[in-house]
Amino acid sequence: MIARIRGNLLEVTEDSALVEVGDVAYQVLLPGYCISNLSAQTGSEVTLYTSQYFEGTPGGGNMIPRIIGFMSEKEKQFFNIYTSVKGMGIKKGLKSLSMPVETIACAIENADEKIVISLPGIGKRLAQHIIAELSGKLDYYALSQGAPSAEGGASAGGFKAFQLEALEILTAWGEKRAEVTELIMLAQKKHPEISTAEELVPTIYRLKQGAEA
Repeated sequence: MIARIRGNLLEVTEDSALVEVGDVAYQVLLPGYCISNLSAQTGSEVTLYTSQYFEGTPGGGNMIPRIIGFMSEKEKQFFNIYTSVKGMGIKKGLKSLSMPVETIACAIENADEKIVISLPGIGKRLAQHIIAELSGKLDYYALSQGAPSAEGGASAGGFKAFQLEALEILTAWGEKRAEVTELIMLAQKKHPEISTAEELVPTIYRLKQGAEA
């Protein structure tokens, strides 16, 4: 099993990265939050903590090996626990991780169903299963400073209710969720006084268009 890859980041697409190690280039599937973090690192050396699985139907004679990657060993461990929930699976798990692992783990630990449902591909029933099966198992992965809350504040990588609202508005308008997630964090850093989705959405568009330095 390939447990770690270090090499030159050649390309980042919507769901994967191409990492060159010597004369070999590996395609590594990535969760959404990794896409955001790596998008500005093309051409530089990166390290990804990896796992492997086979895609296809056992016995069908067409099992394709895949590599999935994360920014740290801790995030890889979280993914292994996260995808143990019945009905999750590797592909759905990767697609759903549009927020930092700490944020998601904290929401699960605090039974914040609204945040879990906001993840791509996670409906109400699956969100309830995730919380029921994993609550009490993710303290190590959750934010140490406090939990994000749909009703109140958030810390570190967490999202407040109005930020989640802006995220859903912009993705409904066709924006890429991973890009919007990154822009929300940038907007909050530049404008900590913003407290409503009505203020946040136009600010994000200004940042995207380069209207703000």
